[in-house]
Amino acid sequence: MVEVVIRDVTKKFGDFTAVDTMNVTFEDGAVTCLLGPSGCGKTTLMRMIVGLETPTSGRILFGDRDMSGLPPRKRNVGMVFQYPVMYPTLSVEENIALPLDQDRSIDSAERARRIDEVLDVLDMRDRRNAYIGELDSGSRQKVAVGRAVARRSDIVLFDEPTTNVEVQAKLALIRAFKLVTRRLKQTIIYVTHDQTEAMTLADHVALMRDGRIVQYDRPHHLYKVPETEFAGWFLGNPGMNFIPARVEQGRAVNPFGNGDISLREQVAEGAEVKVGIRPEHVRILRDPAPGAVRGILKDRSIGIAGRMILRIAMDGYEVKAKLDGLSDLSPGDPVYVTAQPDKSSVYADGKRLAAGNA
Repeated sequence: MVEVVIRDVTKKFGDFTAVDTMNVTFEDGAVTCLLGPSGCGKTTLMRMIVGLETPTSGRILFGDRDMSGLPPRKRNVGMVFQYPVMYPTLSVEENIALPLDQDRSIDSAERARRIDEVLDVLDMRDRRNAYIGELDSGSRQKVAVGRAVARRSDIVLFDEPTTNVEVQAKLALIRAFKLVTRRLKQTIIYVTHDQTEAMTLADHVALMRDGRIVQYDRPHHLYKVPETEFAGWFLGNPGMNFIPARVEQGRAVNPFGNGDISLREQVAEGAEVKVGIRPEHVRILRDPAPGAVRGILKDRSIGIAGRMILRIAMDGYEVKAKLDGLSDLSPGDPVYVTAQPDKSSVYADGKRLAAGNA
């Protein structure tokens, strides 16, 4: 195991900057997810770590070892791709054993121990003699994971490994990944655009946009305290509401009228800001109440885990709410919206301000 240090790394392709002056350390023995939309630079960063791309400037270190100029085969990195390379004429066990058979320092007893451990963690002992063609896409990807971790590389990189896996198999595969990462404790860097994968698997998430890491944090804190509007919008289904507000006497005026939000930063009187509130922290009432603002229900849908998602038209903006259970409200119905200030964040110029609840 080893930490991965990204030091002042930039990668350009002609005039396009794919990774922009990045500085971050991925912890030894931890699972770090590189999360972000397509084109944010996460795959380019991964390719530089493994040695498939060379930084335009900056350095990548594994511990105190500078990887500059080293080819992939000399970096002791395992990889799991979207499309795993499997050998159909070999069994599951034989596919997993391939990198072990190429290492003369591993004796037969150690070889058997590692294979048994991997098969046990992946819950594939009963498929050890099956051929690859007999497996579904999720099980084939499990074999690819087993092969990557069995060799005990310093680092294992996952490049969106569930993209081409069926939905039901994908859920089982994510559970298997979590077991592998927790039990084997290798340094793992996992590239994904799927926030559910990132929030489920990661010890830390590096949220990326336009070649930069906009926030590097533990999953719970990243979701609870997004430091930018982008982070609040990107994380969540649906993402955070951003509601127009203004500053009066050092406080952001709560648009719902039930308690303003004190600011711990100097902000100009009358400045326009936005109050960020998660949909699950929005409360919907049928009748008028102190601090509640009237709106009209635009539409409703059933989201993940059966939670009802409502979209409410307010005066010049829209609010999303997420409710437990079903609602008999219909589009066009008047509703009254409120939210507690201690569940809110305040943003100016896209960045979070230190507030009384921060």
